[in-house]
Amino acid sequence: MCRKPFGVHPLVRAVLAVVTAWLLAACGSSAPTFHSIDVTGANYGHDFRLTDPDGRERTLADFRGKVVMIYFGFIQCPDVCPTALSRAVEVRRLLGADADRLQLVFITVDPERDTGDILKAYTAEFDPSFLGLSASLEGTREVAEQFRVFYRKVPTGDSYTMDHGTTSYVFDPAGRLRLAVAHAQTAQSIAADVKTLLQDPNS
Repeated sequence: MCRKPFGVHPLVRAVLAVVTAWLLAACGSSAPTFHSIDVTGANYGHDFRLTDPDGRERTLADFRGKVVMIYFGFIQCPDVCPTALSRAVEVRRLLGADADRLQLVFITVDPERDTGDILKAYTAEFDPSFLGLSASLEGTREVAEQFRVFYRKVPTGDSYTMDHGTTSYVFDPAGRLRLAVAHAQTAQSIAADVKTLLQDPNS
């Protein structure tokens, strides 16, 4: 006796069609592409707890909704620090109407000399929105370790200078570490990456 071939219920077919379409769309979608190094999901640099020039404790949560760019340096730095901050000024100019959605945070690796008032005056020379943050010597060491940032004091006669890494770190508006920016990277490429983060629905 011949039996009718087993058929799929129309409702099941409809559900399978929807699921298949969703899977195909998901496979076809791609993560954002960046000019900077994409470090999304990194197991370091999750947050900081530092003091602003007015003595208030600041964390990443204070800047939720903005892209945050962090740079470690020191005020008496002769070249790379001013270059990095000047580049950030240009990034803000290139962002146009979105300029206020980028927060530059300058973390000093020389808290012995870079006091609150000095930090405030220094960052304001570049842009009034830039924020300088500091910690104790031990706190500075801890936050540098959290971000895998190298720095060390180098004696120079009767004074000293600081050797330090020059990579900037960028967080998306949700407060997640997303990018590592090389010192040689251009303002144009950084501005493009910031715009991508601002437009990313997952940020």
